[in-house]
Amino acid sequence: MDEREVEDLTGLLPPLLAALEALAFVARHLNPPQFDEVMAAVGDPETPLRAAFETLGDWNEGLAEVRANLVFACEQTLAAFEALREAQIGGADVRQVYRALGRIPRAQEALYPLAAGLPPVSRYFLEPEHRDDAARLTRLAEATARDEAGVGHLDNEPGSRGGFSLYVPEDYSPERPWPLVMALHGGAGNGRSFLWTWLRAARTHGAILVTPTAIGDTWALMGPDVDTPNLNRILDLVQGRWRIDERRVLLTGMSDGGTFTYVSGLESGSRFTHLAPIAAAFHPMLGAMAEPDRVQGLPIHIAHGALDWMFSVELAREAHVLLQRAGARVTYREIEDLSHTYPRELNPDILAWLDATPPQASS
Repeated sequence: MDEREVEDLTGLLPPLLAALEALAFVARHLNPPQFDEVMAAVGDPETPLRAAFETLGDWNEGLAEVRANLVFACEQTLAAFEALREAQIGGADVRQVYRALGRIPRAQEALYPLAAGLPPVSRYFLEPEHRDDAARLTRLAEATARDEAGVGHLDNEPGSRGGFSLYVPEDYSPERPWPLVMALHGGAGNGRSFLWTWLRAARTHGAILVTPTAIGDTWALMGPDVDTPNLNRILDLVQGRWRIDERRVLLTGMSDGGTFTYVSGLESGSRFTHLAPIAAAFHPMLGAMAEPDRVQGLPIHIAHGALDWMFSVELAREAHVLLQRAGARVTYREIEDLSHTYPRELNPDILAWLDATPPQASS
């Protein structure tokens, strides 16, 4: 890089990463009645980002792809803030806010390939408390780019259904088995975007992450279950290529994905050793229809927000009582300041729980 390109990069990265963190704060604390307060709390990080972006010059041809990725990430981030400001003026329409926040994973997908060569980007894609972990950063930086590691997608282009995205840690080695997290998106979502909800935790703590996309508009919560066979197909593909720890195979999900975690994960033939539904709906029939042998001793981690406006926290409390009464080993987390959003800060705790909690004796 020449002097001008270095200057562009050092001027652009800090406000870009700060603006993305601010968007993540909005996504985590989004609660429609408090939207104005949340926006006031983040300030206007888009202003320094826009100023740096507007001074971005031309780069040499060898860095064209790097520059293009940075430009796209900046454009998505700035567009997200612009849409949030418009939503604020228009009365905080939740659908408009969700569409705006949907630009975050697009920006992250463009930014991620730069992590291998740019330490600030690599640190951004680690959990905050591990960003000064020199040993972890060194292992990731020294890991040779391989086909079996990093971010990938199979039949999971935007708008497609039934495919999946995945992340395999850059320092993956078949010399030991790795935990697997299969994370299910919410209604009307997709696995390609939901990957970024979990990637930091998987990259920090060393887990293979798989994020399928439902076959229909959302998971098969009514009618024939077309999604469980597809999850098994995907699991076969992943287990056929990477070495998976069969005692640590987690099924988790948010909203409709959390509800389907119950639906699919409580089936007697389920291959998942642990379940972690987040912000999910639960009906007593789910527990009543489950085979007692499947529920007995099954580790289940339930997390729900006290402010959830879509699925009342009472549903989670009922699930806790009924599943525990049926013999499941339930860990229950009720989060006081959480609405119907994803509590990404729980991901490391869920991975620690996965590591520390043995599966059913029969598994």
